[in-house]
Amino acid sequence: MADSQDRNLPASERKIRRAREDGQVARSRDLSHLAMVGGGGAVLLAATPWLLDASQRILLAGLRFDARNVARPEAMLERLGELTLAFLAILAPMGGVALVLTLIASLASGGWNFTWKPLFPKFGPLNPLAGLGRMVSGDHLGNLVKSCVLAAVLGIVGTSYLYTHLAQFHDALTMSLPLAMTHTGQALVSGVGLLVLVLLVSAVIDVPLQRFMMARRLKMSVQEFKQEHKELEGNAEVKAKVKARMREMARKRMFAAVPGADLVVMNPTHYAVALKYEDGQMAAPRVVAKGADLIALRIRDIAKEAKVPVLQAPALARALYAHTELEQEIPARLFSAVAQVLAHVYQLKAAWAGRGAMPADLPTIEVPDDLDPHHGKTAEA
Repeated sequence: MADSQDRNLPASERKIRRAREDGQVARSRDLSHLAMVGGGGAVLLAATPWLLDASQRILLAGLRFDARNVARPEAMLERLGELTLAFLAILAPMGGVALVLTLIASLASGGWNFTWKPLFPKFGPLNPLAGLGRMVSGDHLGNLVKSCVLAAVLGIVGTSYLYTHLAQFHDALTMSLPLAMTHTGQALVSGVGLLVLVLLVSAVIDVPLQRFMMARRLKMSVQEFKQEHKELEGNAEVKAKVKARMREMARKRMFAAVPGADLVVMNPTHYAVALKYEDGQMAAPRVVAKGADLIALRIRDIAKEAKVPVLQAPALARALYAHTELEQEIPARLFSAVAQVLAHVYQLKAAWAGRGAMPADLPTIEVPDDLDPHHGKTAEA
């Protein structure tokens, strides 16, 4: 595989699509942390009255003592189950909110991408050498340094806030429980706000950074680009061989149609066009074979072997070769010239069959000047 230093081409759409199918998407953990802490803190702040009321009720229920329950050993388990369900009733909505916020943060950073491939077992990561290489890679070290810096900044901000507001937490010891909980909650909101601000700055930096690192990991070398082009377009050598094979097959079919033609028009060796006309079935004569140079000579030889008339009409041969395709009728502007040639051929065939005199030599066939590609040039040798 090409070395990473040789990968200087941006990733193609196909490689990006395949990377997403493999689960490789630019995800920002800092954005998820921001959504969890910031969004979760906002939800907690909005639900503070409800949470305080529920917490007080659970605390009162947990501290209530009933002497009748002492005689029943299972009473403790029943009370524990009740309190557990009460706590879950509080935690479950908070967990659902955290899950939704995490999904929103993931969609914001990398978009929707669903695939099962990351769940399949991969034994490559179990290779210690490969793992060591990933540990010392630039991306891994960069993420490690970024995480360490973020943790240090959060620790410094949190410690500084607790140190400067330590007196507020001491004051809570002198208050009643409901008032102490409210007082402590208000003090924590300000501290969480500072942490959210730090996470916001980190997410603003991390989101484009992760996209840049992903684009760098997916860069392609020239060899990879060529290989992908071959996979998409096909191997050029194989395609050339297939085209050559198709041309050879078409040429064989064309040669096989020459014996059934009515005549071959030549110029006299460079171009050859074989024509066929069936009265009542064709609106105009049709080209069944045409070629230049060696192919023209081959058409002439096959026609002579099959006793198909071969006539020398240079201008007409050039015009037919330039303005017709195989299995297509001749242009309307060449009807008159081809009709003269066909009339001469029919006279020849009648003379060969003993039904008439041998016609004179074929006169010069005139074609429109704009249909003759060699009009105005010197005659061919």
